[in-house]
Amino acid sequence: MMSGGPGPQDTRMRLSVTPATVPAGTVSLRVANTGALAHEVLVLPLPSGQTVGQREPGSDQRVDEADSLGEASHDCAAGKGEGIAPDSKGWITLTLRPGRYELVCNFPDHYARGMYAELDVTGR
Repeated sequence: MMSGGPGPQDTRMRLSVTPATVPAGTVSLRVANTGALAHEVLVLPLPSGQTVGQREPGSDQRVDEADSLGEASHDCAAGKGEGIAPDSKGWITLTLRPGRYELVCNFPDHYARGMYAELDVTGR
């Protein structure tokens, strides 16, 4: 679930994952945008010793997505697109190995405002 569109005092956005732990293999991420802005979800491996939210956004206010394993950013469809509209859904199916992954919205400034979550993938 994603929400965004902070109130007057709130500069945070959020991305939550349920369940936060899944078995290795084929994983389908169904993304529901419950916020007021368009969003996306990229799947990035989380390096050993790093926690979510520690990536450094560049001058474009986005984190490096070169290691992305895929993304859900297509409105009402699977895979890559221009963003998931408010009150809409998108999805992606990936094969994930055991490990830790960071799910991020990489629209400008969304990561810095809190749109990230951890997904843990366990052995079978």
